Amino acid sequence: MQIFRDRGVEVDFMPKLGKDKEKLQEIIGQYDGLAIRSATKVTEKLIEAATNLKVVGRAGIGVDNVDIPAASRKGIIVMNTPFGNSITTAEHAIALMFAVARQIPEANASTHAGKWEKNRFMGVELTGKVLGVIGCGNIGSIVASRGIGLKMHVIAFDPFLSPERAVEMGVEKVELDDLFARADFITLHT
Repeated sequence: MQIFRDRGVEVDFMPKLGKDKEKLQEIIGQYDGLAIRSATKVTEKLIEAATNLKVVGRAGIGVDNVDIPAASRKGIIVMNTPFGNSITTAEHAIALMFAVARQIPEANASTHAGKWEKNRFMGVELTGKVLGVIGCGNIGSIVASRGIGLKMHVIAFDPFLSPERAVEMGVEKVELDDLFARADFITLHT
């Protein structure tokens, strides 16, 4: 929100308001802009009440929670941030892969149960393993790059991935059945 304030834009930060449809509808007429996440539903009814609204900004990719035809009829711009969380999302996928490989959730539960079973939770290294990436768009390509950085062999299935782009990314393009048969870890980004 500070980025707006630094530019002289008055901001009311009310993160829980998006889930209260009635309250949001009650006050939306005061605002020129609305920044939302996926939980906030911008319906035709809300848009009708938005007498001053000029823009709806979605913090994320999907805008299926916004009635775009209704917004368009009122001249309200709907925008998203398709690359805003790409690195964060890709790194989260890698973090989850580490957690699975090292059995961290199970070891954590065991430790909280008062046990110390260090020999039971040895885990496996990611280095040398095969990472199967399904969907090599924005996030999938970042995950593939991180996997290569971990010295994993990355195989990828994506019907839109050209052989040239696969070479450029350093991944082996495969069919889905082949990916399922060969991958030690599979990550889905479609």
